[in-house]
Amino acid sequence: MADILIVDDERDIRELISDILEDEGYTTRLAGTSDEAVAEVAKELPALMILDIWLKDSAMDGIDILKMVKREHPQVPVVIISGHGNIEIAVAAIKQGAYDFIEKPFNIDQLMVVIARAMETSRLRRENVELKRKDNGPVEMIGTSAAFRTLRANLEKVMRSNGRVMLTGPAGSGKELAARIIHGGGERADGPFVVVNSAAVEPDRMEEVLFGREGAERGIEPGLLEEAHGGVLYFDEVADMPLGTQSKILRVLVEQSFTRVGGADRVNVDVRVISSTTRDLTAEIAAKRFREELYHRLNVVPIQVPPLAERREDIPELAGYFIRVFNATQGLPLRKLSDEAKAMLQSMHWPGNVRQLKNVIERVLILGDGAGEIAAAELAEVDTGGEDGAGGNVVLPAALATLPLREAREAFEREYLLTQINRFGGNISRTASFVGMERSALHRKLKSLGVVTGTKSGARVAWVAEGDEG
Repeated sequence: MADILIVDDERDIRELISDILEDEGYTTRLAGTSDEAVAEVAKELPALMILDIWLKDSAMDGIDILKMVKREHPQVPVVIISGHGNIEIAVAAIKQGAYDFIEKPFNIDQLMVVIARAMETSRLRRENVELKRKDNGPVEMIGTSAAFRTLRANLEKVMRSNGRVMLTGPAGSGKELAARIIHGGGERADGPFVVVNSAAVEPDRMEEVLFGREGAERGIEPGLLEEAHGGVLYFDEVADMPLGTQSKILRVLVEQSFTRVGGADRVNVDVRVISSTTRDLTAEIAAKRFREELYHRLNVVPIQVPPLAERREDIPELAGYFIRVFNATQGLPLRKLSDEAKAMLQSMHWPGNVRQLKNVIERVLILGDGAGEIAAAELAEVDTGGEDGAGGNVVLPAALATLPLREAREAFEREYLLTQINRFGGNISRTASFVGMERSALHRKLKSLGVVTGTKSGARVAWVAEGDEG
């Protein structure tokens, strides 16, 4: 059962409380002075503290110890007891974060009710922290493409360090997953992973959300920085952080401490910061929307997360992974992709990246008949409209509809071959085999269409040579 630390300068009192609690199945530790109390907390964090206000022959009184514990370990509930109880002392204790105040001589039944409630609060807080550490699924990255291997290698390089990382890439490409991979493979893996959704928090509440609040009515309410102590704080879309908050975060990164909203005491934290953005932060700096000093503090190790368009080789494997996940979590059919469906997925436009692919697979599994392989026709029937639209239905682009036949055919062949080459990671032999051409004939066709191949961002891809688009 949970461990309770009892701090009281009267031996009879602390031993009486200890005997009562141990009869109820709790384990206890005892301290008669502030030095002993501090040593016990440092040795092992208790699940609950019972703390006397007045401690004879001690360097600190109960309020001083309470401040220290709530500053460094805000999740530990503290019940204050005192033989000199009055409203002022009770208010001061609650304001500093005490769970409750009990006056001596106390009623044993009352004491046990307060302890039971405090222990339940402690349990719920621990469970809440654990839930926040967990993702909805396994922290796993899927892929074998050159762009993926480059990303994975970069993530592995920064796992064991404590350096700040800036992840850049389009929406839905997997930046938060990359951050979780860094956290899970590092020395802070047992610590919390706390997400700050910069775009979702109202600007006037950002500081309270980050730093927490102190007040006479509600006591101490820890913020996300304190929740991330010993672990990772992840700023999702950091460019959306208000300018005023940016300057305060900059100070936290320098000093590793801050004050809660409405408070005066400094709170020390040990966190690793990982940030992400879909925007060009240098442009945001030029537009006076992002502080340059904060950019340099956060951008110690920049890592680019590639869009799905640069990872087309990975699409069949990713789709298969999502099918297995939806089968395990939602009971959706465990179906396979036909070769035609794989080819179609690899040739589709993915502005929403991996997140969009996941959504498409889920819809196909929900709307499909649940039998046999997933056919290309099922993908064509999926409406993927909105900003994440994949254009599942093939429609003749207006630009092609206005061209003469010869030019339209060249434009189609150029786009088709670009898609196929990128689908096969720049491998000309595999592309030639799929499209039904000899390798030499494909080379001649690519040259006539102005398509060149090479390496960009660690991945072999194809593009139209400058001046040959049309």
